[in-house]
Amino acid sequence: MEHVSIDEIDPDPYEDAWQSDRRPLSDPLNATSVAITRYALEPGERFSGSVHAHADQEEVFVVLEGTASFETRDGEITVEEDEAIRFAPGEFQSGFNDGEAALVALAIGAPRETEDVRIDRIPVLDDREVQCPDCGRDSVRISDGESEFVCPDCGAELNLE
Repeated sequence: MEHVSIDEIDPDPYEDAWQSDRRPLSDPLNATSVAITRYALEPGERFSGSVHAHADQEEVFVVLEGTASFETRDGEITVEEDEAIRFAPGEFQSGFNDGEAALVALAIGAPRETEDVRIDRIPVLDDREVQCPDCGRDSVRISDGESEFVCPDCGAELNLE
């Protein structure tokens, strides 16, 4: 059994410009099979900088305070306090705080490690669409090589500059 105080975990935002209080809980809890992160987002802040999908992981967001908005390929979905939403592997989404009050939520992903993240659009880069330069596929995979992205269909590489 592991027990932690979330307030004692240092914030670890991906990017200060769009996220100020992200606290990963998996390591402090020694969780090996699930990713758990607590977010406290001010109005205008985001869970992620991109509309993305984890092809190898399902995600659940539990809203503890405030209201979360999620952009999906089917439109925008609002998740209120004491509600939860699940995204299956491969479902594109990007969550953010579009309200006037703070948003506190837990993000839970399983399995913990995700190695196949697909990017559709990047709202924090002026809503830039990302597609394969060779075959035109409408989403690319985050690369583990020298390029930023790679097409999952044809293998073409893409760098955003």
